[in-house]
Amino acid sequence: MAVTGIGGLFFRAKDPKSLADWYLTHLGVGAPEGVFAWAQQAGPTVFQPFAEDSDYFPADKRWMLNLRVDDLDTMLAALTAAAIPIIQNPDWDSPHVGRFARLHDPEGNPIELWEPPAES
Repeated sequence: MAVTGIGGLFFRAKDPKSLADWYLTHLGVGAPEGVFAWAQQAGPTVFQPFAEDSDYFPADKRWMLNLRVDDLDTMLAALTAAAIPIIQNPDWDSPHVGRFARLHDPEGNPIELWEPPAES
């Protein structure tokens, strides 16, 4: 017996419908109203608790959502066109781990976009 993957991510929101619409519109995450589940592509998932004093994401947040993307540049161009602020730091990127960018949803929750390295 083993866990086979993450079955869902559940969190509180001030305006759940508006926030769900934002994720679907800008990140393609979630499912349209009336659809039960979002079918995602198979791929790596990192499950990693961080030290209480980590500075990897904001200290006032207990979690950060990391979303795997297949074309970071195109995603960032779309987010920029929608006037969504993005943070990039070349020190975050590595040929062995991939490329990263960060943003926040309308309720201030941290999101990290991750483009894993191309398989050779």
